[in-house]
Amino acid sequence: MKWSSFKYLARQGLHNMINNRLMSFASVGVLTVCLIITGVAGLFTANMNSLMLYLRSQNEVVVYLDENLDDAGLASVDSALRAISGLKEVTYVSKDEALDLMRDSMGDKADLFDVFEGEENPFLANYKVVLQDVGQMDEIVPQLESISGVVDVNVPTGLSDLVVNIHKAVTVVSVGLVVVLGFVSIVVISNTIRLTVFARRKEINIMKYVGATNGFIRLPFFVEGIAVGLIAGVISSAIVLGGYQLLLIYSVDFPAFWGSILNDVLLGMNQIWWKVLVAFLAFGSLIGSVGTATSIRKYLHV
Repeated sequence: MKWSSFKYLARQGLHNMINNRLMSFASVGVLTVCLIITGVAGLFTANMNSLMLYLRSQNEVVVYLDENLDDAGLASVDSALRAISGLKEVTYVSKDEALDLMRDSMGDKADLFDVFEGEENPFLANYKVVLQDVGQMDEIVPQLESISGVVDVNVPTGLSDLVVNIHKAVTVVSVGLVVVLGFVSIVVISNTIRLTVFARRKEINIMKYVGATNGFIRLPFFVEGIAVGLIAGVISSAIVLGGYQLLLIYSVDFPAFWGSILNDVLLGMNQIWWKVLVAFLAFGSLIGSVGTATSIRKYLHV
């Protein structure tokens, strides 16, 4: 096909989209909503993956000590801890330091803990133990629990298991959304282009009788479907990325504890913007072209 013919047919496709602007607007709107929902689910899944990696990197176990432990007992616990192989860091946290850490995690509500100053401090002294390899968790935890003077060992397996289950559920829901919303988008776009094809069915028949190829006839409709997909892709990516940028901005206003985690976990805009844009444009174009193919096929058989 000559370049001049291609330009003419492409213009015809855009012209058709303008002439059927009401249905085109409906198609763009439905596809935009589908892409937004799918994009939000995709970003949530990506950040859940980031959270999983973050949790796996936090190989920290908290070893709580008996509140009646004297200096000699504390020294004994310290020696026993440092004798265990596979530990990367062993850090002692006193009762007062534990209280201060809790205050810091509460942000502007830190004054609620002022009543625990002095003898009323309910927090236990503890050791924060960082493992060299998280795979040794099951082997090292029993050794920590067996040390005299240790009353409890807090292992972050429960949170990790919860995140794993949430991650699996989100993945299943995301895939389901892509399938269902993709099908809905194809149906709507197909109906839009089917109206255009139906209005021009006699013209298509004449073109077939004078020898026009299927590709020559299809191209304007493909341009229309792909244009709808690209417009929806641009709009939806702008909305999703704008909303995500607001989340990044306002995440700093979360309490200190959660704010620090979000700062480490949330993917940066520079990591995702181009992926979201490319994915939306590609998915929108694909849906538009598939919708076109399902609409025009039967009118080519004359």
